[in-house]
Amino acid sequence: MISLLDLENQYNLNLTQGVVTSMKHVVPLHVTNSFPQVTEQSILVDYGVFIELTGDIKGKLVLCGEIFVFSAIGQSMFGIPIEGEMLDSFIGELGNMIAGSFSTIIAEYGINTDITAPLVMKKSTVLTKFEKGMQVPITFEGAGEINVYLLID
Repeated sequence: MISLLDLENQYNLNLTQGVVTSMKHVVPLHVTNSFPQVTEQSILVDYGVFIELTGDIKGKLVLCGEIFVFSAIGQSMFGIPIEGEMLDSFIGELGNMIAGSFSTIIAEYGINTDITAPLVMKKSTVLTKFEKGMQVPITFEGAGEINVYLLID
């Protein structure tokens, strides 16, 4: 018989794999991830995108990082420098693509979710209202690192 702790660990592993795999599907750069970390406090987002999750998981998927990292990711995808309003729009769409891919991937594990429209965050924002969270640092070769947070309400 599987214990509740084993079930929760497997659930967290599936979610982490969903985040990393969605990054690899969407961004055409070599992706590596660091070990996921539990986040129980607040998180500070200086620049990033926020997508709400509904369905079997109620929470948020948040991508945050330095503006130059998002710009480099955009350039790798489109072959031209992306900046200004185009960069803001791109970050929202990147979040949308990653969250959509994430939802599709975790559906394979029997976890069904829907996503809301992305919200681009361009100034320091503190996110505090979540029950538990997981941070997955993702490094894109030649671009830099972003942190992906999965925050469960």
